[in-house]
Amino acid sequence: MKVSESRMVDGTDAQLRRRHIDILLGKYAESHLHPVNEIIHCICVPAIVFSFLGMIWSAHPLAACAAVMTSLLYYFSLSVRFAIGMLLMSAVMLLILQQLPPAGIWKISLLIFVVAWIGQFIGHKIEGKKPSFFDDLRYLLIGPLFVLGLLYRRLNLKY
Repeated sequence: MKVSESRMVDGTDAQLRRRHIDILLGKYAESHLHPVNEIIHCICVPAIVFSFLGMIWSAHPLAACAAVMTSLLYYFSLSVRFAIGMLLMSAVMLLILQQLPPAGIWKISLLIFVVAWIGQFIGHKIEGKKPSFFDDLRYLLIGPLFVLGLLYRRLNLKY
């Protein structure tokens, strides 16, 4: 039996073939098992993304677009279908920001940002586990994919 065949038998090859996005989401999900924490994340993660984009938009709209494009490069490296979902979500958020009065964007974004992070930490208190990004900052970008993944599963879409 060849080495590659023996790995197939004992299941190690299956682990090696597992997509990077699946590994990241699996690790992220470990600290997001409580249903209340999951609901809080479904509300607060998009709010944080929106408010973060809003604060950048306040500096300059093109800076917000550049932030979206940079994150999309990472998302495309993980999953084309997730990247498309994030592109759509980001486009909607940028369109909303474009419609808001420029003078108020900074203040409302900061308020949403603070309130949403308080919600996140309440969710993790309920969960009894620390946020994933304490171990790896990449999870700040994985959080939106986790929420999008919940939507995809509900709609029976593959990612």
